[in-house]
Amino acid sequence: MSVAEFVVRLPHARDQRSAARWIFSHVTDHPGIVLTTLVGAFGNAALAAAVPVLLGEAFNLVLQGGGLRNGLGRIALTIIVTQVVRGVLQLGRNFGSDLLGQRLERDIRQELYASLLGKSMTFHNLQPVGDTMARATNDVREIGLMFNPGFNLVIGSANFMLLPLIVAPSYHPSLLLVPALFTVSYAFAVWAYLRELRPVTEDVRRTFGDMNTQVSEALDGIEVVKGHAQESQEVDRFAANANAFRDAFVRQGDIEARYLPLLLLGLAEAGSFLHSLVLFRQGSLDLGGMIAFMGLIQLLGFPTFVSLFAYSQVSLGMAGARRILDLMLRETQLDQNPAGHVGRMRGELEFREVGFSYGEGKVALSGLTFKVRPGQTLAIVGQTGSGKTSLAKLINRIYDVTAGQVLVDGIDVREWNLASLREQISIIEQDVFLFSRSIAENIAFGQPSAPEAAIQLAAAQAQAQEFIRGFQDGYGSIVGERGVTLSGGQRQRVALARAFLTDPRVLILDDSTSSIDSATEDEIQRAIFQASQGRTTVIITHRLSQIRWADLILVLRSGRMAALGTHEDLMETSPAYRQIFQRLSD
Repeated sequence: MSVAEFVVRLPHARDQRSAARWIFSHVTDHPGIVLTTLVGAFGNAALAAAVPVLLGEAFNLVLQGGGLRNGLGRIALTIIVTQVVRGVLQLGRNFGSDLLGQRLERDIRQELYASLLGKSMTFHNLQPVGDTMARATNDVREIGLMFNPGFNLVIGSANFMLLPLIVAPSYHPSLLLVPALFTVSYAFAVWAYLRELRPVTEDVRRTFGDMNTQVSEALDGIEVVKGHAQESQEVDRFAANANAFRDAFVRQGDIEARYLPLLLLGLAEAGSFLHSLVLFRQGSLDLGGMIAFMGLIQLLGFPTFVSLFAYSQVSLGMAGARRILDLMLRETQLDQNPAGHVGRMRGELEFREVGFSYGEGKVALSGLTFKVRPGQTLAIVGQTGSGKTSLAKLINRIYDVTAGQVLVDGIDVREWNLASLREQISIIEQDVFLFSRSIAENIAFGQPSAPEAAIQLAAAQAQAQEFIRGFQDGYGSIVGERGVTLSGGQRQRVALARAFLTDPRVLILDDSTSSIDSATEDEIQRAIFQASQGRTTVIITHRLSQIRWADLILVLRSGRMAALGTHEDLMETSPAYRQIFQRLSD
């Protein structure tokens, strides 16, 4: 199993060595459905072959002067019964393959979603959301279509190809020649077709993902697009991506148009007729046998025609499976560590020669060493880009250090059970994210089973109760996506309430009061001061009022610690702090 922050234990282990093995491991979860499909496919083909065989017998009876009483009626009745049974078996095959496809879509979506939740922030920062959504929706859907109509037709047509090979020699052994030559040449032609089709279908899925990414980015940044009057440019960008997607589909159509088995079928029909005619003239084959044989050859038309579409669908489905598996197997350095330390946190924080960088990029933090005792408040100040937010995200392992150690209660955060660590650390960022759910559900996100009274108390502590009650539905009011229906200050107070409700041992506030208006600032400050009592609090702020009452102040400059101490000490000993304080005072 790949490393992940969050792991769902699946009922069966998945073989992820290749897309085909991974899909097969899902298919084996449904043996009853697979058996129904296979039985239906073989029975459907066998009873389809019964029709030309029976018609051949009927022709011979007619030539012998027979009528309804001496065999024709029996043959007609047999055809009716076999085709009714064939219809039932065909229904089972179609129903089974469609049900299998739908179940695999469900299971794969769940597996992919759990995998995405387990990825680190480094992964999510680099992976475009639009491409992820394309894989989670359209690529998963292609896997469903790969089974029905894709594999449904492939399996059914394979049985149709077997029947002439099995039945034709019963009329004359040499009649095996043309169906056998067709089957071998057909197999080679399909193999070459799929080999040529594979990179093109992968390009189809890739260009669709690129197009989806551009749409997602444009809509996510619609305010910027409109603010800079760039609608026309975005339309042109979309048109370019749509054209690339269309061109990939045209290349797929060009390959399909040159589908060789269609030519092979015509040659097989002509060769079979010539061969059976020669045997008929030699007296080695009667007219009924000739008619039955040609009817069996006509069965080859079904696999030939449907394979043009079916194999394209299978190729698209496998391309989608490879894209999904690629996403799930992307490396992530963070792990859930289920056997790690679990316990009630005191809140002691310690950084030992901590260094951090984003991938191969610029070093964000270097050589940080300091300690915060339980219950203390640490204020982090510095210019934009000095590494304040990066430092905060190392505490709850949103990111892992690239050098040194971050310790909580004397234990390296990497040795903590990740869920236990994060449940006791709450972080409120400047860019608050709210879900498109009710206000009560957003407040209770970290404690879904919290009673209504506790939710309201947390809202009151965050000074959010008054504006919430002003809404028509109160706590049941649905906020828009990302909380767009609330003001910046309202979103941040809901986020504060969400943090207060979880009663964290460590509270991290990343410039979380920047959007609060001056009229409520004093009330919010009192709420934060009250919330910081008895718990370790880390504040990233530009507000003098918050800096002054901090027990410790850490001054960052270009990712390094420029100074550490109380406000009074730093005013006397740190030119860097005095400069920042003077700038904030102006």
